[in-house]
Amino acid sequence: MSEPQPAHRPAVPPLAELRARPHWRTVDFISDLHLKAEEPHTFQAWQHYMLHTPADAVFILGDLFEVWVGDDSALPGSFEDHCGQVLRAAGAAMDVFFMRGNRDFLVGADFLARCGVHDLAEPTMLSFQEQTCLLTHGDLLCTDDVAYQRFRRQVRTPEWQAAFLARPLAERQAMARQMREHSEAHHAAQGVYAHIDAQLARRWLAEAGATTLIHGHTHQPGDHALGADAAGRPLTQVVLSDWHVTAAERRTQVLRLTPADGLQRVTPRLG
Repeated sequence: MSEPQPAHRPAVPPLAELRARPHWRTVDFISDLHLKAEEPHTFQAWQHYMLHTPADAVFILGDLFEVWVGDDSALPGSFEDHCGQVLRAAGAAMDVFFMRGNRDFLVGADFLARCGVHDLAEPTMLSFQEQTCLLTHGDLLCTDDVAYQRFRRQVRTPEWQAAFLARPLAERQAMARQMREHSEAHHAAQGVYAHIDAQLARRWLAEAGATTLIHGHTHQPGDHALGADAAGRPLTQVVLSDWHVTAAERRTQVLRLTPADGLQRVTPRLG
């Protein structure tokens, strides 16, 4: 059992555990697609990927949606409903896991169940073959963003969520647009996304007994050395890419894990 942490050192959250299914040979990780109706090319690329990936399991590590104001937004014929149809088709063919991010933390368990998608706790230790990876969206590790962490604690409470979801759908959508505009202005002023706390990441890895941390959120894909653990094993931070597809840009990177090749970054063929 973990010892209580001083107030200035965030506690390591409870770690969920997941063992790979016996038939898995290829596992994919994606995050930060920020799907929205205004960017149809990104949606189409994601749809093609989900329906044609060779993976036995796909882990969506947060911010699949640009915003999610409640499961009742997935009205028949809506953009959210179309996304749900893709998830349902993919979930019927392979194991799909969904971890909530900072933009889609209100995705409900009922919606995921209807889509045949597994609800993935944050953070989760994934054991695949001889390797254990620690999976998280990543925002909880960005401790330097004090204002965001305060906001995160507020909106993750059952009381806040119940009060928000009790509002009319149109009002929630308007509030979400305002929050999105505020977030975009905040990032524009900063110039870059927040970075994770490397010391805290090492503590998470030590608690999990893992050597690899996989996360998104920062939109800064890359591999970073985090030193070594008590046994001298090297620790690695693997940051997922966001997705963005327009006439001038095509960013659709997937992190793929196989027994033969380990972790590799691939760009899937999308039609």
